[in-house]
Amino acid sequence: MQKSRYLTPSDEDRKWGVTVSTVGYEDIPPRAPYPARGHADGYFFDVAAGRTLGEYQLLYVVEGEGTFASSHQESVRVREGSLILLFPGEWHTYCPDKATGWKCHWIGFGGPVVDARVEAGFMQRERPIRQIGFSDEVARLYDEAYVAASLGEPGVQQHLAGIVGHIVGLMYMLERRMAENLNHTHANIIRRARLRIDEGVESSLSIRQVAEELGLSYSNFRKLFKEFTGFSPATYQQQAKMQRAKELLSTTGMSIKEIAYRLNFESPDYFSVKFRQKTGRKPTDFRPKD
Repeated sequence: MQKSRYLTPSDEDRKWGVTVSTVGYEDIPPRAPYPARGHADGYFFDVAAGRTLGEYQLLYVVEGEGTFASSHQESVRVREGSLILLFPGEWHTYCPDKATGWKCHWIGFGGPVVDARVEAGFMQRERPIRQIGFSDEVARLYDEAYVAASLGEPGVQQHLAGIVGHIVGLMYMLERRMAENLNHTHANIIRRARLRIDEGVESSLSIRQVAEELGLSYSNFRKLFKEFTGFSPATYQQQAKMQRAKELLSTTGMSIKEIAYRLNFESPDYFSVKFRQKTGRKPTDFRPKD
């Protein structure tokens, strides 16, 4: 069983930054032929030959298993709870396992907003499979997109664009949550590190000291911290110091010199330069207005 909808965005819709071209769902039983008939021109493909699309797609396997391959990914097994990312201009092929079949949602989309997220590294051709597990919320969003596409009411493209953004955001969050659950020990280490840095914001605490206290080498600690937070421990420490500086500037009568030395900066001038680099404003801008 397959159900699908195909849409043609207008020039006005494209100004929104994200447009949706197709939404659908397929329930492929074991040993059934694949792909099922009913796809629009340009979407049907031969599994052995594969295909190339002019859009992004996100496929969500909610039941069963299968295989996937692309120009950047050798053939790999996909299972329930997998999101498959397809990229425009990227050769790919996929199919459910004959023994299990699969149930799979899809949504096709494009636009400069999506391109920017790819350029920023949130979606990568080298990582087309994302494990998020089964999520009622993600499955519901696909269902909502199909209903909206079927009704075709005014503003449907803007509605669908919001759903795409929601799915991509959930993908990012759920994947990171799963990784954190799989490596709970490392997650706890980073939580302790952040707490230690926050508590020592007014001390001469160094990142090397934090690593030693946690029983890690400096290089391994830096790598682990960036993997879990997205930035280096030194950057996190600088941000914590700047946040504390803002609090002291806005809630106390301490001079800039006193604050600089309290936060262990080399000099008030160095503090002011760093403050402006990090915040885009001068320290005096945070003083209460009379």
